[in-house]
Amino acid sequence: MGNFVANEGLSIFVILVWLGINGFLFVNFYMAFLVDRWFYTRVLLGHALSWARAPAACLNFNCMLILLPVCRNLLSLLRGSIQCCSRTAARQLDRNLTFHKLVAYMIAFHTAVHIIAHLFNFEFFMDAQLNRSVDLLPFVLSDIGNGDNASFLNPIRSNETSPTIVMFTTIAGLTGVAITLALILIITSSMEVIRRSYFEVFWYTHHLFIIFFIGLVFHGYGRIVRGQTPLSLQTNNPNKCADHFQDWGKNESGCAVPVFAGNPPGTWQWVVGPMFLYVCERLVRLYRSHQKVVITKVVMHPSKTLELQMKKKGFSMEVGQYVFIQCPSVSRLEWHPFTLTSAPEEDYFSAHIRIVGDWTQALYEACGGDKPEQQEAWKLPKMAIDGPFGTASEDVFRYEVVMLVGAGIGVTPFASILKSVWYKRIQNNQDVFTKKIYFYWLCPETQAFEWFADLLQSLERQMADKDMADFLSYNIYLTRWKETNQAAHFRVHHEAENDPITGLKQKTLYGKPNWDNEFTNIAAKHPKSKVGVFLCGPPQLGKSLEKQCLSHSEADVKFIFNKENF
Repeated sequence: MGNFVANEGLSIFVILVWLGINGFLFVNFYMAFLVDRWFYTRVLLGHALSWARAPAACLNFNCMLILLPVCRNLLSLLRGSIQCCSRTAARQLDRNLTFHKLVAYMIAFHTAVHIIAHLFNFEFFMDAQLNRSVDLLPFVLSDIGNGDNASFLNPIRSNETSPTIVMFTTIAGLTGVAITLALILIITSSMEVIRRSYFEVFWYTHHLFIIFFIGLVFHGYGRIVRGQTPLSLQTNNPNKCADHFQDWGKNESGCAVPVFAGNPPGTWQWVVGPMFLYVCERLVRLYRSHQKVVITKVVMHPSKTLELQMKKKGFSMEVGQYVFIQCPSVSRLEWHPFTLTSAPEEDYFSAHIRIVGDWTQALYEACGGDKPEQQEAWKLPKMAIDGPFGTASEDVFRYEVVMLVGAGIGVTPFASILKSVWYKRIQNNQDVFTKKIYFYWLCPETQAFEWFADLLQSLERQMADKDMADFLSYNIYLTRWKETNQAAHFRVHHEAENDPITGLKQKTLYGKPNWDNEFTNIAAKHPKSKVGVFLCGPPQLGKSLEKQCLSHSEADVKFIFNKENF
């Protein structure tokens, strides 16, 4: 239980606070439209009025939050500021995209409730105009303002007006349609299957958020939802006058004809702050995109992995950080995140890019990957770099014992870590708190091993020379193979000094790790320790490791789970 609190306590607290604020806003605004000012509006609409306004308040709150988790520079500033005070609080910022998605789901939910309630409202408005009888209060209320149209209650002004016409000829209707269409496209294009297979569709469609926020700010300017004015309440108390509506305006009745007005638009007050911060964020990115980046080396690895080594004036990084890369000759709008594989001690920074989509393929060709001859430096494409940005891996040297788990190309942040560890060791850096690293790499096919195995071979040799072989324990797993050829070939070479796949002394293992055994062994070897578990891989693996962290943590050993999340 204690380890669960250490791993997830603050996250759960933040989520509960967020849900609590949503619940408070919903109930508070639901009740706010049950007061006398909205009495006559409820005569027309019933409780559908409250069901429309309550989610609108929650929408304002969540739209205020949705931009903040994607302000990368702001988060990096906050992370650097609070990391020295609270590692747990800093770790919450690494879950920014998870929170961004949760807020998006909440926006989608409240949007659906808001739309459904307003569909009922329009039906009720139309019914009040169709039942044209002066003996019916809904019709009398709908007829108010027919002369000068100044204080109307029913936005559908006659029985010949279609709700569809109102929807497409009013500010509220047009902006509502624009907001809804933009939101639908944003959410559907954000599905994992589209994001992974058609990243460009996701990237471009996501920028419809500009239309979404413009529509959101102007949505309330139509003031379609209207209530009785405070002055009118003094001359027409609905609790007394509602039953005598046929005598309204007569001196002896004491009830004047009610006057109605809409609330002034207030959404802008919720979102103007985050919108300003996001504009500042984009200006910082624009400035960085114009800083000169020099490609010093291009390496084409056999596994269709492109390595770019670059330099940029004033660039400073930490282990495990990532950057956004833009190649103007490929696309002037697209920025893609890549983990840095170089160490802070090196005089350049590098990224390994797996060729899996249109953008990466175009970059591969621009760098001469499809040409047999070596590219001249002046022929290499111009690059723009935004970052670096912090991740959970920055905390790796804060733990005495570390587990690094990478899946496929997810091994990239650990390349930076392992390089940096080596540099710190050979420089006799006394500030290195880490005493033991357990490294696990899971790959579905042998080609994925090629580029990273070189680094491991170098580390293996150098650590053996320095009598540091016990510092790094690594386990490499091939998760898929063809039993008829590859597996038989590997069994023949089982007695070879070095592994036939990686060239390492540590032999490649087949299948998937038994995580229960691995965690049990590490816990037994390192009692009274906090073990940092760092993952860069698929969500399913993350859930499995997080479960193991909770089940194997006891009073004398705790596993703290950290996941790369960008």
